Amino acid sequence: MCGIAISITLHRAGSAQPNNENKTKPETITNKADHDLESKLNKSLDLLAHRGPDARGIWISHDGTIAHTRLSINDLTPQGNQPLHSPSNQIHAVINGEIYDHDRLRSELAQSDGGYPFHSTSDSELVIALYRRHGSPKFLDHLRGEFALVLYDETTGDVIAARDRFGVKPLFWTVVDDKKLLLASEVKAFLPLGWEAEWDLGAVVDGGWANDHRTSFRGVTKVLPGCWMRVNRRDGEVVHERYWDMEYRDKRELETRTVEEMVLGVRERLTEAIRLRLRADVPVGIYLSGGIDSSLVAGIVTHLVRQQGIKLGNQDATGRICCFTVQFPPESGFDESEIAQRTADFLGVQILKKKMDEAAMAEYFADAVYHCEQPMIDLNAVGKFGLSTVPREQGFKVVLTGEGSDEHFSGYPGFLVDFLRENDHSLPEWPLSKDETLRRSLHQTMTAEMAERISKAGCSSDGLDDCKAYELVNGVGIPAYIARWQIHLGVFAPWVKQRWAGVDPRLVISNAMSPEVTAKMQEKWHSLHTSHYIWTKTMLANIFLSTLGDRTEMAHSIEARPPFLDHVLSDYVNSLPPSVKLGYVPVKQGTSNGDSWWQEPDTARKAFSEKWILREAGKPFITSELYERRKQPYLAPVRYPKDGPLHQKLREICTRDAVDKLGFLDYRAVEEAFERGFGENADVPSLRTLLYIGSWVTLGQRFGVKTASVNDLACESISI
Repeated sequence: MCGIAISITLHRAGSAQPNNENKTKPETITNKADHDLESKLNKSLDLLAHRGPDARGIWISHDGTIAHTRLSINDLTPQGNQPLHSPSNQIHAVINGEIYDHDRLRSELAQSDGGYPFHSTSDSELVIALYRRHGSPKFLDHLRGEFALVLYDETTGDVIAARDRFGVKPLFWTVVDDKKLLLASEVKAFLPLGWEAEWDLGAVVDGGWANDHRTSFRGVTKVLPGCWMRVNRRDGEVVHERYWDMEYRDKRELETRTVEEMVLGVRERLTEAIRLRLRADVPVGIYLSGGIDSSLVAGIVTHLVRQQGIKLGNQDATGRICCFTVQFPPESGFDESEIAQRTADFLGVQILKKKMDEAAMAEYFADAVYHCEQPMIDLNAVGKFGLSTVPREQGFKVVLTGEGSDEHFSGYPGFLVDFLRENDHSLPEWPLSKDETLRRSLHQTMTAEMAERISKAGCSSDGLDDCKAYELVNGVGIPAYIARWQIHLGVFAPWVKQRWAGVDPRLVISNAMSPEVTAKMQEKWHSLHTSHYIWTKTMLANIFLSTLGDRTEMAHSIEARPPFLDHVLSDYVNSLPPSVKLGYVPVKQGTSNGDSWWQEPDTARKAFSEKWILREAGKPFITSELYERRKQPYLAPVRYPKDGPLHQKLREICTRDAVDKLGFLDYRAVEEAFERGFGENADVPSLRTLLYIGSWVTLGQRFGVKTASVNDLACESISI
């Protein structure tokens, strides 16, 4: 894992072209301009130092500059440092992330005709070798892992940027003064390179920062997951295309595999995905919660290490498999540390706990926002930020995590509503396939109960009526469920409310799907799979893998590896029928643990086993308690006392002067939120409002964001 900062000069038509023969070599700085640029790049890397504290490198030419800060995981020697250069010194690259199965790929590339002369054992060196052999974008097909990369080919003038298939690793870009292309792992790295921060109010108001290519900052764009971008330095043309996407079975296709075959298929591919992620030249740990996903990862790791003798990172870990978990106050109803302890005891592994009480939440809040660079929709990310301090303190650089399982195996209740929308014709003999009346009745009941449940979570009550957004995605309700996590228009200043009156975040979500994909949603995919796809492209990519993933982990120089997001596993799971993911098992009453809004199962939900096939595949590796237990998402507490540490912290952040400095909020909404957001009868939506506002204030101050005004309206993005 690493940090990337790039500055490339774009030469528009008619502008003078530089003399490539006079380019500055990586190790040579020859003039004041180069010295100034090196100084700026070092400042940019200073802002990314948490992503790579072990080494840094800068390559400078008259055409482009590439900088990299390294967290050494594979090949700890200086030979693994970046930027990387081709043997001809005409192709230059920086890579953030991990490429798995790299030993096999290196062997194949070294032994092929015109074999590549590798000079390290780093997985990152494969990028240039594969690019030379296959070209772009074909070389990306051979990369299995989590990565963001930038490659500069001087022979063509092309800058190639790409992200992994699910967006585990971040990559942003912008253009300054219409002539300088900037790319970086985090937006803050742009600040020393001539970029000045301004709000993208369109993305802030309509939720585009979380649901499409935009960010909270004007002109700053994400390279989307599974996509690659080509920028030609000579004419400035930008092409952004997809090299991989999720695909699902045709809902009219009959399933021919037996249940046993499908269960074994999941088990084999998940085990292989985990095995590949154990390879490292540093210690590897595990994030363990009280749910089946991380527990199954821990169980399979234990099996591989103790039964098959596979090394856990650079250690023979048979005596020390180490897990890490968050410990919330037991009285909150959100603490899962005890069940995590029972899982660790069952596996015979060590577990270390991070106590995250209200004081810790208050202490970490602002720093978590700064590293995430986007609003906090809850305090889950703050808890994860605190947790990530522990493995680093214990000498671990790598952890395995459970992200991505819910998106593949239907872990969230919202998926159940869309599952029940239509019949699963691939399994005509299954109970719900044969009883249309029962399915319709369950769908009606679950729809009503889900509306009540998400209101208890502090989400907006808007979005229940029909709209064009549903037509685009074949009627599934997941856009409304996602949109309810966005802040209400009522908190904004009058001129903002007037400009964006009638904006519909649900439509933003649906419009973020390509026409090719929406055609599949309407004609080919089952409603459940449409729901999976939308959630994966929005909430997973832009929130969970960011605030609950890379950004809070890398803030403490921790590389996380999510085996459930292995694309080989994903392709297989996406080929499975909907009914094996949400199993209809009415005689099996799942247990309820705790008293949070999520943990009391709905009437209709009691008849289903979420992630049914994953439970069956993972049964040999987990406790019976976890096998029987209902889905329990990782959640931080949502109610706090008046005048407590968190209340005081948000009061300290959200002053009138600070809120007015933003320029786009109505301070009366802040006062109302403080009145209702804390205390015995705390209103959860009000706390959520304060978390949003506290996030914007923090980002505005730390990034020096220009105050927004009505004069900016002509520049703002708006989704129609």
